[in-house]
Amino acid sequence: MRQPSLAQVLQPKWRTALQRLREERSGGGGKIVLLSAVGFGFWAAVFGVLYRVLKYFRGVEELGPLLAAKLLGLVLLSFISILILSNVITALSSFFLAKDLDLLVSAPVDWLRLYLAKLGETLLHSSWMVALMAVPILAAYGVIYHGGWLFPLYAVFTILPMLVLPAVLGCAVTLVLVNVFPARRTRDLLSIIALGAAGVLILLFRLIRPEQLARPEGFRNLLDFITVLRTPTSPFLPSEWATNAIMNYLREIPDPLPLLLLWTTAAGVVTLGALLHRELFATGFTKAQEGAERFIRGTLWRWTVGSLLRPLPAAKREFVLKDIKLFFRDTTQWSQLILLAVLVVVYLFNIKALPLFRGEQVPFFYVTLVSFLNLGLSGFVLASIAARFIFPAVSLEGRQMWLLRSSPLDLRALLWSKYWVGTVPLLVLALLLTGATNLLLKATPFMMIVSLATICALTLAIAAMALGFGALYPQFETENAAQIPTSFGGLVFMMATIVLLAVVIVVLARPVYVYMSTVNAGLPVRMDASMIAAFAAAATLCAAATVIPLRVGLKKMESFEF
Repeated sequence: MRQPSLAQVLQPKWRTALQRLREERSGGGGKIVLLSAVGFGFWAAVFGVLYRVLKYFRGVEELGPLLAAKLLGLVLLSFISILILSNVITALSSFFLAKDLDLLVSAPVDWLRLYLAKLGETLLHSSWMVALMAVPILAAYGVIYHGGWLFPLYAVFTILPMLVLPAVLGCAVTLVLVNVFPARRTRDLLSIIALGAAGVLILLFRLIRPEQLARPEGFRNLLDFITVLRTPTSPFLPSEWATNAIMNYLREIPDPLPLLLLWTTAAGVVTLGALLHRELFATGFTKAQEGAERFIRGTLWRWTVGSLLRPLPAAKREFVLKDIKLFFRDTTQWSQLILLAVLVVVYLFNIKALPLFRGEQVPFFYVTLVSFLNLGLSGFVLASIAARFIFPAVSLEGRQMWLLRSSPLDLRALLWSKYWVGTVPLLVLALLLTGATNLLLKATPFMMIVSLATICALTLAIAAMALGFGALYPQFETENAAQIPTSFGGLVFMMATIVLLAVVIVVLARPVYVYMSTVNAGLPVRMDASMIAAFAAAATLCAAATVIPLRVGLKKMESFEF
């Protein structure tokens, strides 16, 4: 029997994607216009910031290229660490949980074509957002260092094998773990993945030691500092090869070795991954179909959370219990809590590792500035968490949403439960991050109050935007909850949240500047009209960003048709 080609195996996926694109166009160009506008603004912001940084580096004769190369290496290294976890989670869905696997496994499809098709699907789903993020970063390098018209093609040729390597590694790790843990629920598999990814992130972070570069005077002499800049983070990391290949091209250094290492390693790893797939996939796929143990039982939650929610009406109480059970039944959701806890520790360690903590007296200006800018960074962290946990809340109802729509239950109660189930833990985390960082920075009471009040208002708004955009762009047919945040709606939500954070930070910059100027002048701090107006404007923005998305999301849920 004639074997189908790789293009024929991939054809149903491409046709499905094209059909969805046609549906988007037939429904009006609103989504495309919105995505283009927000995406262009986001790219412009990233490009603008990096352009100014690289322009400053370019002005430094000897150290500039070394600092630019080290910055690019850190960015690419962070991309790889993100891609490893993303590929492991995505590979579980692509290779073992996808709806088309029953047909493909039973069809006369060669094992190599099946592997390459699913590897390509995994690579696309897990890497497209990182690839888009790399566009403005590499564009800034190309403009500053005059890369020319051929630089975009060279950059794509360099970044592509760097994306392939984490995809193959993620597929291999998932394949091995599915075979090692055949009879246990997927939650065990993903818990190990999350713990392993957390350990890798911490190891990589300590390996690069970025705090040394923030304080060159801490080195014995300039030669030691230059030596650290010249020394690669690790000569065996693909991110280091990609950095060397790009910087060699921009600085017109004829050295094809980094590019050769990237492509030969990618080809060798794909070959090894294919051989591993041939040996283990059939057994792993069979074991993955076995039944899983029950994890969530209603008694425990009803005794604990149910008792606390007893004063609420019955409908709201049951909705809250249902959402909590749904969250802990989905292992791709709750297992990320392990990684989240480690990332919070790394975040606090980053603050502690700043050159402010060296034992000497730190100027008041720097402490206040870092404390204020930390609001934006904390808000971005909270937005990322909301995209993972709150944005998919409506989509996780799946096809059962029609039952809720047709029942006499109030959709407002459903939306209320989803909002507060996601907002309360997020608010606790926000207060922990902001309060702990301000304590580490020894911020003044004024900055402590401003930071805590602002982060509370931002958290309420971010959670509402996540739920609103999740209802506006639901993904009821998804096979993996981890893929929902990377959809069109998830991308628009993240960009809209970044815009909100930027506007709030800009609005509050005026009262913070007035406060710093007053303290530096030795005058008593008083609330003038400009400070009150700025705080009122920020509160109004956050209130609007809270109320409007919830109302829009409720109207969208009331119009769902199945």
